[in-house]
Amino acid sequence: MTGGRTADHQVSRLRDRLWAAALDADETGAIDVVSAAERDGWPAEALLLDVIAAVQRRLGEEWAAGRITVADEHVATAINDRAVAALARRTSPRSGKRRRVTVACVDGEWHALPARLVAETLRGRGWHVDFLGAHVPTPHLIAHLHATGPEAVLLSASIPTHLPTAHAALTACQSTGTPVLVGGAAFGPDGRQARAVRADAWARDARDAADLLDAGVEARQASVPRQQIDDLPHLADQEYTFVTRNRPSLVKQVLYDLEERYPAMRSYTPAQHERTAEDLCHILDFLATALYFDDPDIFGRFVAWTAGILTARRVPADALRLGLTVLAGHLHDFPRARSFLKETAATLDHPPAPSVPGTGTPA
Repeated sequence: MTGGRTADHQVSRLRDRLWAAALDADETGAIDVVSAAERDGWPAEALLLDVIAAVQRRLGEEWAAGRITVADEHVATAINDRAVAALARRTSPRSGKRRRVTVACVDGEWHALPARLVAETLRGRGWHVDFLGAHVPTPHLIAHLHATGPEAVLLSASIPTHLPTAHAALTACQSTGTPVLVGGAAFGPDGRQARAVRADAWARDARDAADLLDAGVEARQASVPRQQIDDLPHLADQEYTFVTRNRPSLVKQVLYDLEERYPAMRSYTPAQHERTAEDLCHILDFLATALYFDDPDIFGRFVAWTAGILTARRVPADALRLGLTVLAGHLHDFPRARSFLKETAATLDHPPAPSVPGTGTPA
């Protein structure tokens, strides 16, 4: 057995032990796993990104497959967060004058653990990190940048529907002259959306973010205010605006039509009706985001993911396909939206197995 294989086996064992502790809601056991490994010589960065982050990805995959509950995922995530905190307390920052950066989740983004993994990775590499946490309103973020003058700001978004807000935050940060590095599953596996919003840099994962900052991120955009439409001129057709402003009425109209065309819905319980309405809200949110970027793949990936989850839960995808068709009928004056809906509905004959979009650790 080679040394590399031995190391891979050891990492796998650490992941399995942390996974078991997290699923058992054993906070002490989880902390013992990472603390003992750190005492045995494992670098903190490897434990953060190769063990804790890997277990967190597995949580999302197991939830999507219906093998753990939302409550299980939340408890395990909280325990992983405690394990990160335990490592942070044991890791001493490098001596000497430290350069300063800000790490924050965009307004509305509550998935803070990926951003925290980046923050702790940067601290371990000697950076002075202001970690602002989840759901940071843009005005407060800008005030912080003016007060502290960091070398760069790292913005995290895990869910694509937060990208329009991330775009607004990015342009505001760039107007202060601060370079903006973005990351997270929301920006896509290839960073396509990061380029669309003209970020100064995009990080594939936490290590990539740290490497980019170590090499130096320079502001590529002029520090002058600009509007989102300057980057995305197709927004002038108002399709994105119409869908976002009319979401409540569209949900009601589609629900009414579905009950007429899908008889099984007439026997739904109130809870099932509420869940269906929530699903339609998510569909409209992702459709709006796809319209924002003029990128049907954003919508297609979400619908494929939803179809995979329905399949894993033995729920027929017919209702989803019909819902897209009915929605398209209510958007007859909006060619981009109708095209996205039609193309995506046509892919539902063979839904894929459920998976979590964007498996890299977000910045």
